[in-house]
Amino acid sequence: MPNTASLTICDVTLRDGSHAYNHKITADQIYAYAKASEESGFDYLEVGHGNGLGASSLQVGESLLSDYEMLRYAKNVLKNTKLSVHVIPGFATLQKDIEPAIKLGVDLFRIGCHCTEADISQKHISFIRSAGKEAWGVLMMSHMASAEVLLEECKKMQSYGAQGVVLMDSAGAYTPSETSKKISVLVENLEIPVGFHAHNNLGLSIANSLSAIETGARILDGTAKGFGAGAGNAPIEIIAALVKKLNYPTNINLYKALDAAELAANLFSGSLPKSDSITIVSGISGVFSGFSKPVVRIAEKYKIDPRDILTELGLKNAVGGQEDLIVEVASVLALKSK
Repeated sequence: MPNTASLTICDVTLRDGSHAYNHKITADQIYAYAKASEESGFDYLEVGHGNGLGASSLQVGESLLSDYEMLRYAKNVLKNTKLSVHVIPGFATLQKDIEPAIKLGVDLFRIGCHCTEADISQKHISFIRSAGKEAWGVLMMSHMASAEVLLEECKKMQSYGAQGVVLMDSAGAYTPSETSKKISVLVENLEIPVGFHAHNNLGLSIANSLSAIETGARILDGTAKGFGAGAGNAPIEIIAALVKKLNYPTNINLYKALDAAELAANLFSGSLPKSDSITIVSGISGVFSGFSKPVVRIAEKYKIDPRDILTELGLKNAVGGQEDLIVEVASVLALKSK
């Protein structure tokens, strides 16, 4: 029996993958991969700094190219696949960052915030909707809140005008049963589509993505070869194969999606994600996947075990944007080890 519910598949390779590539993705790489993503039939291609519009900085990493350049290069390639951006209030401002992106022709703005702070998304969602553009809400680090709390936050975003909501497993900490529970509560109580963005720290990105769609999610994120922060994301080529096997209606050309993944493996050779002791401890500690590289770098400086830093960050409920806390934790641990 064919599944009648269509899925929206979002390719976030050129945004989440930026974390793995130290935000140094080139114009040639954007051109080449955007063309392959378009041919694959993915619904959206997300492009930009790993932390979204306006995030390029010394604190979280400087992009090789400006936001405008990255988006323009991709926009020039895309015809059917829509262009999306990740937006975190605090990094991106309405006039400096969002207005130029609207004028350039970005189709979808995905407004991300910590899973209990949907209030800060109101201004951005309202502004984008008033400009006639599509806006979704994204709850990051969503493993840190209960299903009931997530529902209340999603209802806020829905009331602001969001046309979809996505739970982001920023730490790769979810299990399939937790995914099912949280997605089902949202699907049963919201009037807008629900999505899931998986990370692979515990090796469960595909299992969690499958659990999400089986429970009613209609939006899935993925990246070519899992190219992304920490242990990476759900590999989009496997998502493409899985939804074909399960007969979900999509716009995907499976062979082209497989080809795009092989292209990404060549384009970003040496930077594709892998599972190791760092990413695993990050997952069980519930620490933002993007912390992996700075934690390793700072641990070497202080001559301590990076896994101890991650464990302590987890106990402190650290979230993205608190990179300064890594140094604080490392210095305390170094003193204790003497």
